[in-house]
Amino acid sequence: MASQGAALQNHNTELVKCIEDLRDKREEINKQIIKEEDEKMKVQNDLTVLSKRLTTLNDSIARKVTARTDYDKTIQETEAAYLKILESSQTLLTVLKRESMGLQKSKPTRQASSNN
Repeated sequence: MASQGAALQNHNTELVKCIEDLRDKREEINKQIIKEEDEKMKVQNDLTVLSKRLTTLNDSIARKVTARTDYDKTIQETEAAYLKILESSQTLLTVLKRESMGLQKSKPTRQASSNN
């Protein structure tokens, strides 16, 4: 009987040790869970901040793209108008030269008027 009692005591001690080991492992897992939950909260907060920043940047980019498009349109219209002005100036210069040549031909020369 004494050996059965000793065996029972050994089993009991071993069982208590196994339960303590399981509790230690559980506590280690629990610490890891708490650590990862803290990290998860930080990541979620960062994600919220980054999402707001992304929205702000997208809005800003959209406004600036619209402004750039407006500038492109204004530049294009201004350049077209400037080219028309240049063409008109060239036409005016050509007409002016032609008229000037016509006036010079119809004007009596100085020699002819001094001979009279």
